[in-house]
Amino acid sequence: MKVLVPVKRVIDYNVKVRVRADGSGVDLANVKMSMNPFDEIAVEEAIRLKEAGTATEVVAVSIGVKQAQETLRTALAMGADRAILVVASEDVHQDIEPLAVAKILAGVVKDEAPGLVLCGKQAIDNDMNATGQMLAALLGWGQATFASELKVEGETATVTREVDGGLQAISVRMPAVVTVDLRMNEPRYASLPNIMKAKKKPLEEKTPADYGVDVAPRLTVIKTTEPASRKAGVVAKSVDELVDMIKGAGLV
Repeated sequence: MKVLVPVKRVIDYNVKVRVRADGSGVDLANVKMSMNPFDEIAVEEAIRLKEAGTATEVVAVSIGVKQAQETLRTALAMGADRAILVVASEDVHQDIEPLAVAKILAGVVKDEAPGLVLCGKQAIDNDMNATGQMLAALLGWGQATFASELKVEGETATVTREVDGGLQAISVRMPAVVTVDLRMNEPRYASLPNIMKAKKKPLEEKTPADYGVDVAPRLTVIKTTEPASRKAGVVAKSVDELVDMIKGAGLV
């Protein structure tokens, strides 16, 4: 079984995000970029499936700017076998919308014929949480979202999902799309030898035109603002003063 893993290049989660002065979006100048953390978990799970003998090949795919090669090389260094980069924009500030991404991925799936697509449940830059679901709809495949555990046996995948009331176990017939949550696994660090080997692994470049997809934006960002600063806290000198403060705030 071949496993396809879409990965996205995003601002590193340790970086404090800054908004451009004109409010047109996030400032990406000289900002550290890395693989979306949810996608990194998906790559790790795909590699574990291969190590267990369930999967035969892991293919990473990214859609965006040319610099996403670095993100794909990270996936290759972790253990993916090969990669596909669909260069859909030359502007790092242009985010390819989920529907366009899903349509391109549907084209990749038709070419590659994987038995499973493992996605991060969302990207930390726009928090859309839509691409995996759209891809499943376009393919007519079953889907399981917010997965914290995955077991594949034959033509069936058993998925434990994180829901508001706790955990939900479902089974889905393969081929399927599964989106993963944070608690599925702990991604491995790529070793130096594997980083060097990743440079020699195949990385194929494509364009949206190869899949007949128009990536022109359908959404317009009207304004981007930073969240309001939090007010400084107040230290209560005694329990009585604390109780008075709580009462004054109307919390009791």
